[in-house]
Amino acid sequence: QVQLVESGGGLVQPGGSLRLSCAASGTIFSINAMGWYRQAPGKQRELVAGITNDGLKNYADAVKGRFTISRDNAKNTVYLQMNSLKPEDTAVYYCNANIVTLSRRPYDFWGQGTQVTVSS
Repeated sequence: QVQLVESGGGLVQPGGSLRLSCAASGTIFSINAMGWYRQAPGKQRELVAGITNDGLKNYADAVKGRFTISRDNAKNTVYLQMNSLKPEDTAVYYCNANIVTLSRRPYDFWGQGTQVTVSS
């Protein structure tokens, strides 16, 4: 079994910052790409940022220059530093990882989601 456990969401004022963390655990052989998605009420889930296992990053246009994704491979953890937050960043944020299990087969796994609310 593999689990992704997220933390770090909450309520923040516009212009503020939050840092999300997502730790993978379980029957892991290796981890390929990791990323963060978000889903606002009434909208489809969208990619926020992704990072490969060798550190290549990509971002949604809406968050470029404000959000930074990083990972600690020794801890099987991915982070999302969110700065200059805007009300339109309000959403449930989900961690995603493509993980090779002990069976040597890759699978996509999702975290349970963490709420980020940007409001004054």
